[in-house]
Amino acid sequence: MLVAAEIPAASVVIGYWDNPVPVIAWITVVLVTVVFLNIFVVTLYGESEFWFASIKIIAILGLLILGVVLFFGGGPNHDRLGFHHWRDPGAFKSYPMPGLGNTGKFLAFWTALVRSGFAFVLSPELITIAAGESKAPRLNIPKAGRRFVYRLITFYVLGALVISIIVSSDDPDLLQAVSNGTKDAGASPFVLGIKRAGIKGLDHVINVVILTSAWSAANSFLYAGSRSLYSLALTGQAPRVLRTCNKSGVPYVAVICTAMLSCLVYLSVSRGSSTVFVWFLNLTTISGYVAWIVMLIAYLRFRKALIYNCTLRSLPYTSAGQPYTTYSALSVLILLSLTNGFQVFFPGNFSAGSFLAAYITIPVFLALYLGHKMWTRTPWIWKFEEVDVWTGKEEADRMEEEDIAPAGKTLLEKIWFWFV
Repeated sequence: MLVAAEIPAASVVIGYWDNPVPVIAWITVVLVTVVFLNIFVVTLYGESEFWFASIKIIAILGLLILGVVLFFGGGPNHDRLGFHHWRDPGAFKSYPMPGLGNTGKFLAFWTALVRSGFAFVLSPELITIAAGESKAPRLNIPKAGRRFVYRLITFYVLGALVISIIVSSDDPDLLQAVSNGTKDAGASPFVLGIKRAGIKGLDHVINVVILTSAWSAANSFLYAGSRSLYSLALTGQAPRVLRTCNKSGVPYVAVICTAMLSCLVYLSVSRGSSTVFVWFLNLTTISGYVAWIVMLIAYLRFRKALIYNCTLRSLPYTSAGQPYTTYSALSVLILLSLTNGFQVFFPGNFSAGSFLAAYITIPVFLALYLGHKMWTRTPWIWKFEEVDVWTGKEEADRMEEEDIAPAGKTLLEKIWFWFV
């Protein structure tokens, strides 16, 4: 589903340029490419994602610097932006319903908060999913986990701040213009800010970076989805055929099955890329929230099992404030899941499609979970005293002794290894 959500985003970005190639062709190119990379050249997956990530890091750092320059009027038109857009049209836009007042501003903020979950769905999980096929996982996974928070602040929070400075929230060329078929539709806020500043050519470069980012995300999500299916098959919770691997150890059947679901992306050919993107945005966001709720509950049970077996301090990585931060996050996620589609309950706003996109995941998840428990007759919840925390630990400890931390030869290499 996440693959199908990223590919329409890529086609929306491509819509920035005037080209005679139909949308269905771009969708096919992206989909076939990510399937090919995941089946035939999976050995290059880590290398390709490294370079994709490097491009994104360099680009976002450059955009942050550009935001500072434009803030002080360093652009070609020498227009000192400052916080002009915070005053006109304003930092907080009201939800588009008449008569809401300050409540409308809160609802607009809450809508943005709910939708922002799409940007994080599966992002932290990719770190752990890749652990089984990464080098020195006990060394690199904690390293990636600790730096995730700092990257989150740098790339997302500061990035959102720069966007609010360089582009107005009522800019006519934002995503809403895609459905109207207007010129320059599909541009990102960064691209629009660059155009408004009068910087020629850079908007095309940044749009290419955004396009490769969406392409990379689709590649990563196909990898994560197929490995999840493969893991379920290994534990007997999915058909045995999904265990099938090629000579390189790639679970190609799981990859193909995941890619088949991704073919839902072709809905965007008839309904429009932006419309289908919003559908998938709602579906994947609420699915991500439900998945996080399950993971947080599982973590709390796992933590109790570790405490019971006196092995909590043996973990290679622990985050601060546990378990209280988990309880806090769990409460917020439940609230976000229940209010994900609050817009459909406004008078005159209800539609079956919007309601299902916002909430269908919850009953589907409950049906699958309860059905699995009744069919397999397994315990509704395992006692933490019975949780196995020892299987595989001895092998992991032995492998950890063989891990060697990468060390750069030059100062620049050392800084780069620390950063990535």
